[in-house]
Amino acid sequence: MLRIHFTEADLRQITVAPVPNALLEAALSVRYLRSGRTAMGRTRPGLTQWLRTIVQDNVPRTGILLDLDPPQGGLLDFFVHASSPSLHAGVERAATTPAQELADEIAVLDRRARENAKLRELADGTDKGRQILAQDTLRYFDSTLAPLWPHMQALAVADRALQAETLLRGGVEAMLATLVPDWYWHAPTWHIPAPCEPADLYLGGQGLILIPSYFAQGPMYGRRRSEPWTLTYPLRTDEQPAHAADALGPLLGRTRAAVLASLRRPATTTETADRVGISLPSASEHTTVLRNAGLITTTRTGAAVLHTLTPLGTALLRNDAVIR
Repeated sequence: MLRIHFTEADLRQITVAPVPNALLEAALSVRYLRSGRTAMGRTRPGLTQWLRTIVQDNVPRTGILLDLDPPQGGLLDFFVHASSPSLHAGVERAATTPAQELADEIAVLDRRARENAKLRELADGTDKGRQILAQDTLRYFDSTLAPLWPHMQALAVADRALQAETLLRGGVEAMLATLVPDWYWHAPTWHIPAPCEPADLYLGGQGLILIPSYFAQGPMYGRRRSEPWTLTYPLRTDEQPAHAADALGPLLGRTRAAVLASLRRPATTTETADRVGISLPSASEHTTVLRNAGLITTTRTGAAVLHTLTPLGTALLRNDAVIR
């Protein structure tokens, strides 16, 4: 569990990056391909066709990027530049990383990777090593990630619009409460499930940049000197079973199941009624029952309320809930 503690100053300094970070996504996508394509728990929209294209092309792709992916997890710091979201700007900053930082980062890789002659050049900070890093990254992106990039950007634009609407309706705390399923806001602390020992991050008035990611499977955070903290979060996707209302109808009732399915994206009671095509009193009744059953949570946002799926509600829609 990661706990992020906010001051009032931090809450006033939260920004959402407009697009995924190209260099970061390149590094994360290499990890996805290296892991045997099993790391992503849920299929992202557009991912199946992208993988099919890669399998058919048989183009040498990853270069040294494959060896720069730490097997123990995490990313090397020179792949993370929140203030440089475009590919060429990010690659330029990575290629001009100070020599000592390059050496320290590559030192955490396994022995096989460290013995790679090209990585030794990079660890020594030579011009040749830096050029290899830049060329291999640009070649990988152009040959592999570029076909998927417009789709990734479109998802980020939709996500940003949702965050803006939530912010307007309920303020920054409502946005934090609904950003990612399973992430919970209990002022002044954000509770984020993470595969690590419990950790506490105190922002200390430095603010926070939220970076949407197509390939991230959980939170990734860090901070560079003189810059705000950054938190990378997985983009929400609506790619779910198409007939959830049919599947869950016998259990919940068809209308109530449709209400639950409609809340894959957080919504007010009025928006829920519009999505399902029912009256406002009916929507209020169904959301109350779902909340009492632990399938959704409700957050007040000014004069309205915002309904969000709980982990149990999400699992039920995925048909993978386990009754203990």
